[in-house]
Amino acid sequence: MMFNLKLFSTSLVAIALSLATGCTTTPQQNQNTSEAPSGTTQPVQQAETPSPTTTEQNNLSSSDRQFINEAAQGGLAEVQLGQLASQRAANNAVKQFGLRMVQDHTQVNNQLKQLAARKDVKLPTTLNRENQQLQQRLSKLSGANFDREYMTHMVQDHQKDVSAFQTEAKQGQDADVKAFATQTLPTLQEHLQQARSIVNAGANTGTSTSSPSPTNAR
Repeated sequence: MMFNLKLFSTSLVAIALSLATGCTTTPQQNQNTSEAPSGTTQPVQQAETPSPTTTEQNNLSSSDRQFINEAAQGGLAEVQLGQLASQRAANNAVKQFGLRMVQDHTQVNNQLKQLAARKDVKLPTTLNRENQQLQQRLSKLSGANFDREYMTHMVQDHQKDVSAFQTEAKQGQDADVKAFATQTLPTLQEHLQQARSIVNAGANTGTSTSSPSPTNAR
């Protein structure tokens, strides 16, 4: 009986040890399974980034859009009429003025194209009816008649341009369009001053095609 009791007690110790080791492994497994879902919450924070910048660029006022389109139309006319003047003018001063119109307004037109692209404004690519009629009328003239008609139009046209750019530089609502008008205005004012001096020189000598006579020079 003593031998059987000792054997029975050792078997109880073995069972107790096996139960103890089984209990210690289950909490680790539970911890591993409970930590797994935590990584699934990260992608939710990356999805909320709105991009309103493109729509803000398109919010131009009607007056700013009109200014851009009229400036583009005027720039096209200045380049094409300037090319005509460089070919048909008799007075060298008129020819040089026409060449300057081509050079300066080509540069301004390129700047305006970049601005219009940022503001999502489609610019005109051909002359309107009024400028087409003017081009056709001037293309039929030459010599003194061409010089007189072309330079008279240049004075009138640049008076309008200077006034429009001054208004936009002061009252424009879009900062970029305003800056373009302010930057371009001094060039247009120089054009107007030069056009007036050519017309006045022609009037003083009694003809718009000849250069100022030596008697008038000081």
